[in-house]
Amino acid sequence: MGLTWRILLILLLAAPAYAQQKFITVASTTSTEQSGLFNHLLPIFEKKTGIQVRVVAQGTGQALSIGKRGDADVAFVHDKAAEEKLVAEGFFVDRREVMYNDFIIVGPKTDTARARGNDVVSGLKRIAEARAPFASRGDKSGTHAAELRLWQQAGIDPMQGKGSWYRETGSGMGPTLNTASGMNAYALADRGTWLSFKNRGELEIVVEGDQRLFNQYGVMLVNPAKHPHVKKADGMTFIDWVTSREGQNAIAGYKIGGEQLFFPNAAK
Repeated sequence: MGLTWRILLILLLAAPAYAQQKFITVASTTSTEQSGLFNHLLPIFEKKTGIQVRVVAQGTGQALSIGKRGDADVAFVHDKAAEEKLVAEGFFVDRREVMYNDFIIVGPKTDTARARGNDVVSGLKRIAEARAPFASRGDKSGTHAAELRLWQQAGIDPMQGKGSWYRETGSGMGPTLNTASGMNAYALADRGTWLSFKNRGELEIVVEGDQRLFNQYGVMLVNPAKHPHVKKADGMTFIDWVTSREGQNAIAGYKIGGEQLFFPNAAK
């Protein structure tokens, strides 16, 4: 048998195995990937179920758009108001709470704007008054949406400072923190990504502990009634697992330097 025929035979024998390989596509926020959480969770889930998870990590706004188009099976994101709106509009079904952490404001150790404390609105006002450099994701992500809500609560339109002290990166949390580090600027970040971020430079946490910085994550299935190709059974297997006792314990068990990054709250 020639080499070409041997290769063809191998491919033919392997084809059924590839055809039977189960996978789902999860559209998720960058924080679940860049924090390392998915690298911790998904091997556990895949070993238990045999279902592979292919993650498309984007800002929450983009992840929700991917789900709306039917280009994913599940969305795992953190903009509760937007999620509930899309469920009401019929784009997603069976939304569940999964976990939470919090947002923080990081900034230069010298804290030139005197923003330090546990009042995020006061901190943002001082940053704006000082026209201190601020790096925003500017990418319609869940973090960006939270940032804009906080500016609104502070009575400030940061776009008036765009191009001077207020800089939009149009990118994910990791690249935005890199920009903030390079500029020695302030930035709103999720704690999970910050804890896993190495290029901190002169940055440290300056504002934390305000209840307005609470950051809830949710998971939901793309509506198979709108997109019949959605892998409903396997998608629900993932949703059921990540909100089960085993999945919740796996989330709680993910730590960096002994510090827990996410706190499960599906049972609540």
